[in-house]
Amino acid sequence: MPARTTRRLLPLAALAAASALALSACAGPSSESEGGELVWSIEGANLSAGHMDPQVSQLDVSGMVQRAVLDSLVFQEEDGSFSPWLATEWEISDDSTEYTFTLRDDVTFTDGEPFDAEAVKANFDRIVDPATESAQAAAMLGADFYEGTEVVDEFTVTVKFTQPYAPFLQAASTPQLGFYSPAVLAESADQLKAGGPDVTVGTGPFVLTEYTPDQELVYTRNDDYAWGPHGEKAPQIETLRVEIQPEASVRTGVIESGEADLASNIPPNLAGDLGDGITVDSIEYPGLPYSLYLNEKNGVFADEKVRQAFARGIDVDAAVEEIFFGQFPRAWSVLGSTTPGYDASLEDSWPFDQDAANALLDEAGWTERDSDGIRMKDGQRLSARWIAWTPIPEDRAALANAIQSDLKGIGFEVVREELEPGAYNEQYGPKTFDLTDWGFSGVDADFLRAHLHTEGFQNASQVTDPEIDALLEQAVASNDQAERDDIYTQLQEWNAEYTAIVPLYSPSAITAVGDRVDGLTYDLYGRPLFYDVSVG
Repeated sequence: MPARTTRRLLPLAALAAASALALSACAGPSSESEGGELVWSIEGANLSAGHMDPQVSQLDVSGMVQRAVLDSLVFQEEDGSFSPWLATEWEISDDSTEYTFTLRDDVTFTDGEPFDAEAVKANFDRIVDPATESAQAAAMLGADFYEGTEVVDEFTVTVKFTQPYAPFLQAASTPQLGFYSPAVLAESADQLKAGGPDVTVGTGPFVLTEYTPDQELVYTRNDDYAWGPHGEKAPQIETLRVEIQPEASVRTGVIESGEADLASNIPPNLAGDLGDGITVDSIEYPGLPYSLYLNEKNGVFADEKVRQAFARGIDVDAAVEEIFFGQFPRAWSVLGSTTPGYDASLEDSWPFDQDAANALLDEAGWTERDSDGIRMKDGQRLSARWIAWTPIPEDRAALANAIQSDLKGIGFEVVREELEPGAYNEQYGPKTFDLTDWGFSGVDADFLRAHLHTEGFQNASQVTDPEIDALLEQAVASNDQAERDDIYTQLQEWNAEYTAIVPLYSPSAITAVGDRVDGLTYDLYGRPLFYDVSVG
């Protein structure tokens, strides 16, 4: 489960000058102790690019902010167990192909529509509809395994799969499988990506009442709320104001000045420079660490020796320690260390070794050098093109520079292209790149199916291996956790040798919390939950 670090910080630095102008335009939080307003500063740069709908978007920020609106069938506790939420109880068939939920009978959407079995069916059917163009949520709902949702009666629903589907309860606890009003789905589903009041309508503790793209979201308390995952009633705070501030210096500035009560995605280099009275919560993400994906179907990474040399030629330990100030652990596996099934035996199994990297490249035939010191073979430079999605945090840009420098030391050129989302997708779709990068949060290791299966929607490495496909299919179909863990151990060890993915570090959700805030909790991904929050 997530590693948590909470510490009280002393004032070490003045507010960055770059933040001053932005701070003057921000409205400070209310000082009322009863009700009042909580101001939450987030990065949120890509929400306006069609990422307001967690049922469609693959960005963590979409689920993070829309959890205020979207409730789920079940809630996953810190120990990994599941508690009732919109469902009061559930039964799983012996072969794990059918999940039958008994729903609460007292829940309404904030537009007055009832939450019932028909609402569950409408949402789940919408997610898997090809016209919705959902990738992550559809995969979490089983994709091709999803047979359908049967309305048994008004408050009983059975979700059916064509084969055993073990990860479903975990998926059903996430905002990606949260619920919109059936009226919205019938009348305005095409507007959900853009989002906004009267469109982003759920059963949650808040109502989205204002949305100014690239500036702010305003959520207002749902006074009728009475069905929180642990019996919570309507929140104490009246308004949750979410300020979209992509610059990390601005987010740290507003929390230091008191103009925000909460700031998310604080980079490690700034986490130690906050003022007295500010608490920093650091929760390591479960899931796939921030990694590099080597495209074996395009360019030099078709050769396993080249992929292995690439990984051994990067001084990951030094770069991660220096750039992230010891806040993030270096990653050794395609599962992060807080993810169930993590194989700790891989630690220290592929350390930085330029001699080994050079020997591998020599064996692969890259023995000549050009005037720049880059290796050559048959007149071709040993060069790889790295596409990266903007905006790019400064620390990841620094990490990329370190990687390029290390690899140049073994005669391996990496050309990095920083692309706006549209331009990135133009290359990502047809896979006309050599490598790309991201991390992916998830509690159930089934997310590896999306990244390593031949048909995986996030298979940026373009792995096509029937044996790997079979292992992934066996794991998703098993309801024996020990068997699943053994399969995921095999997959981790396979990748460490094959080198389709090069894991670099396991990030944490670093949140700065002002001293007015009381009762803040987090989900397993380190995302703030506001059910019991008050501001004083």
